[in-house]
Amino acid sequence: MTAIDRAHLAAQTGGDDALAAEILGLFAAQCRRLLPGIADRALAFPDRADLAHTLKGSAAGIGADRVQDLAGRVEAALRDSTEPGPDIAALQEQAAAALAEIADAA
Repeated sequence: MTAIDRAHLAAQTGGDDALAAEILGLFAAQCRRLLPGIADRALAFPDRADLAHTLKGSAAGIGADRVQDLAGRVEAALRDSTEPGPDIAALQEQAAAALAEIADAA
């Protein structure tokens, strides 16, 4: 099973491979920027939830369904002021799989 639904991505980009590559690059950069903040217990729950929400939306745009689902679960837990430790670890793992897939395709 792949981390990114290429058919979804192609539909989102109108089949434009250059645009898809650019969007994947933006998603990769966003993962690297947002994940540390999501996991940072020194940040307030609402701030971390906002970061997870942003990642969830980005994942939805490229068809990274597992990242989207886990980011949504992390966001919901943080909005309920609950530390989502196991879900954060799973989110990091799935994001790493998506990043590896992006790197392999480059």
